[in-house]
Amino acid sequence: MISDKMNAQKLAYEYIRERMLDGTYKGGMKLVEERLAGEVGVSRTPIREAIKRLEQEGLIKNKHIYNPTAQDLIYIYEIRIVLESFAAKRAARNMTKETIIELENTIKKSRNSLMEGQSKNIYNANQRFHELIINECQNPIMIEKLEKAQTIFYLFSLRLDIYNRPHLIDEHEEIYKAIKNKNEQLAGELMANHLSKDMNFTLEVIGRKGRF
Repeated sequence: MISDKMNAQKLAYEYIRERMLDGTYKGGMKLVEERLAGEVGVSRTPIREAIKRLEQEGLIKNKHIYNPTAQDLIYIYEIRIVLESFAAKRAARNMTKETIIELENTIKKSRNSLMEGQSKNIYNANQRFHELIINECQNPIMIEKLEKAQTIFYLFSLRLDIYNRPHLIDEHEEIYKAIKNKNEQLAGELMANHLSKDMNFTLEVIGRKGRF
């Protein structure tokens, strides 16, 4: 019985989140429990729990899908630049050989996905690349703040297709090499520069589209 309840909550959460991700549910849209329950095929309770979880992640506010502004995005990037550059330094000092291999594999996956035109796979590989480095913070408070900031950013960034930014994967490779070579200072600088370029490119895209 508990398993069925957990499965229903997971289904509801993933259903709503995926539709936020692909743009089916637009920013500012109000989530109506009864209607969602009918769409997902579950009762209102798992829908309510899914909404609560998404609220904790900062993706829903007052039962409306969070609609970030360009300024919100800048704030998110400022957090990421400071904390992820610190994480990159820690990664250069502490990352294990096994994790370094996994880090390299995310770059290979990104390159293959780029050739095949699979934006979502590039998104997944990019997210994993940053997750592996963030985990090297070894600071649960930092990790929690970064995870929340990244959840908001990643959920909406796929709509902008920013993963086709020129040299993005090359920058990942430079960061990877600095970490592999245990060059802490360079790894931190490269990460800060990488995220600054991400921010500027994303703001340009928003400027062209007029929305996030």
